Amino acid sequence: MNFEEGISARFGSISFRTTTSNMPEVFINGPDGRLECKYQPGRDPNAPIALMLHPHPQHGGTMNNKVVYTLYQIFLKRGFACMRFNFRGVGKSQSVFARGEGELSDAAAALDWLQSYNENAPQCWIAGFSFGAWIGMQLLMRRPEITSFISVAPPANIYDFSFLAPCPSSGLFLSGELDDIVPPDSIESLAGKLRQQRGIDIDHDTINGANHFFHQKLIEMEETIGKYIDRSMKEHSV
Repeated sequence: MNFEEGISARFGSISFRTTTSNMPEVFINGPDGRLECKYQPGRDPNAPIALMLHPHPQHGGTMNNKVVYTLYQIFLKRGFACMRFNFRGVGKSQSVFARGEGELSDAAAALDWLQSYNENAPQCWIAGFSFGAWIGMQLLMRRPEITSFISVAPPANIYDFSFLAPCPSSGLFLSGELDDIVPPDSIESLAGKLRQQRGIDIDHDTINGANHFFHQKLIEMEETIGKYIDRSMKEHSV
């Protein structure tokens, strides 16, 4: 089974095109060429922001992955300004895969753009699936303005997560009970290490009967993540 499903100016010129899904298509200048994005403004002028990161580019991962799209919708329903994008070499994004280093730079550029259009956002969330979760956690370490994270099936058994020392923000890890690519116990081990730190709260939930791609379990995934976000937003009175 493949690892992933199917497995100048600061921002440069920006173009918008409305798609049939009624979500504006945005092109921004990334660190190594144009990046294709989907962006939806928040419900309010000072809405919180969320950035979604997709699975491995070399194994079919795109911003239209069903898990990533579901994450996008979860945040949209709560009034967030949301962005998802294709890493370099995927879809209409330029350049080629760069072993994670380049993809981390792409994510940083996308977050820069998202923040530039939402300068007064009271919170900043990062959400990633599989490879995207690994990139998201690295971005978390580099950007202190990120207030929380959603990490779906982070590949703790494949990639090194020791850079989370210490983890700067609270967040949620989500597993599929039947995930044979990233076993839930590997994620629980990672969560257990992070829980030893003071000042943050690390949740780890498992969706019963779900595989790595949450096939036929997206509703349960949405409910679990939605409850976590609602609780977190209430605690921070945003």
